[in-house]
Amino acid sequence: MTSPLEQKIKITGPVVVTANRVGDGAVIYRSAEGGWTTALAAAAVATQAAVAQELVKAATADDLRAVGPYVAPVKLTSGGEVLPGNLRERIRLRGPTIDLPTAITLVSVVPQKDHAQI
Repeated sequence: MTSPLEQKIKITGPVVVTANRVGDGAVIYRSAEGGWTTALAAAAVATQAAVAQELVKAATADDLRAVGPYVAPVKLTSGGEVLPGNLRERIRLRGPTIDLPTAITLVSVVPQKDHAQI
């Protein structure tokens, strides 16, 4: 398998570099200042493969704060807003597409006699 740093990046529109934060798994984006941000609007947007490659290279070297960096497509609105460019990135940004059960919901579903006695 070829290292991501050795792969040739082909982009057909604006992209950002995204990863997951090591400490808590949060979705993060590489910023123009060279750090990480949880705000897509603050991400460095690249429109050239060479720039995207440099962002990936720097992100990969920062393996103490981020894991699994990759290039993700984005869309730019006429007002300059940065939006996710595909379904995967919309889900990563906004969270699950279903309502997750809460502790209260789970307790109400399990009969009282089956609750653990503490």
